[in-house]
Amino acid sequence: MIERLRRGEVPAKHHIAFRTPDGDGLYYEECFTRRGFDGPYTIMYHQRRPHEQRLAPGLVRGWPAPRQAPADAERALAKRHYKSQELAPTAGAPVDARVPLLFNRDVVLSVLKPDRADDVYWINGDADDLYYIHRGGGVLHSLLGELRFEERDYVYVPKGLLHRLAPDEGRDQHWLSIECLGGMGLLSQWRNEVGQLTMDAPYCHRDFRAPEFVGPVDEGIRELVVKREHRFHGYRYADSPLDVVGWDGACYPFVFPILAFQPRAGLVHLPPTWHGTFSARGALICSFVPRALDFHPEAIPCPYPHHSVDCDEFLFYCHGNFSSRRGIDAGSVSHHPYGLPHGPHPGAYEGSVGVRSTDELAVMVDTFEPLHATAAALAVEDAGYHDSFIA
Repeated sequence: MIERLRRGEVPAKHHIAFRTPDGDGLYYEECFTRRGFDGPYTIMYHQRRPHEQRLAPGLVRGWPAPRQAPADAERALAKRHYKSQELAPTAGAPVDARVPLLFNRDVVLSVLKPDRADDVYWINGDADDLYYIHRGGGVLHSLLGELRFEERDYVYVPKGLLHRLAPDEGRDQHWLSIECLGGMGLLSQWRNEVGQLTMDAPYCHRDFRAPEFVGPVDEGIRELVVKREHRFHGYRYADSPLDVVGWDGACYPFVFPILAFQPRAGLVHLPPTWHGTFSARGALICSFVPRALDFHPEAIPCPYPHHSVDCDEFLFYCHGNFSSRRGIDAGSVSHHPYGLPHGPHPGAYEGSVGVRSTDELAVMVDTFEPLHATAAALAVEDAGYHDSFIA
């Protein structure tokens, strides 16, 4: 929810008759709301009744529900490294291609490497979806229009929105998926009393891209898949559901390029909260981007060893020189659980004195509940990672 937008044709007031051009019919209003009817909302106007879906129990699509691997429940508490770049390409459309790696009751952290466009529309009835496009690009098609995304973009899809994702043909795709089961949004400290982003926020309204409205479209797709409580349910329409003639409101998908994040530098090392980009229930999502480092003459810019006793730390490494870690490559995932102090690899702390800039690019998720690993994560684990911190 960045700001209210208006696209296409809408009547002068909500909940009144909006007649078709011939005057003989009515467009059908759909209120797309959050927190019941107390939160942000968008109102869409359809050519046809938007709530006519027939059950299609034979339509079986979707990805596996996250389940803790039995071995994870029994293994020792340790610092972990998973090589998502070594996961085989998940052949299929985005609606089928997610591979959950780590999860708790607030977030599901997955990767996907889709090789084709969604051939069904789908709704995530469980969560807001936030993708980080590590490699690739494509188009998000939804009731509200088309939204282009590229490598190094975040892509936000609000819970409950009918949409499909179309990765570009012929491009290698590797996406991080952050499924926010309690919703997500921008940090409240970056808004003023009227909801506008403040001038000292690490982003501005101009950084966010909203869908381009194209009006009613018939892509020939009549199938819908809805995910609810990690189960997938199939439906069919008689006509195209993309029949919206106009909409206005504050609930819509958006794209935010990670390199539009405005990093801060301080006299000495700043904590990760200064890199906070999005907030979710039980989690803070941070962006580490190329930036100037600390300017005290004796500053140690490498992250100090720390023991965040209330947070598990998940890091997805994207690009650059990850100075505090060795053996890490683009696509690596580190998981540092609370209960254990963690910090840089041997020599990195001392070697960072005098360094004035970094080219690292990474996405971090700090969670307030423990993260559990799936069998897919264990299959690509770097078994020697924990002991690599011993000098």
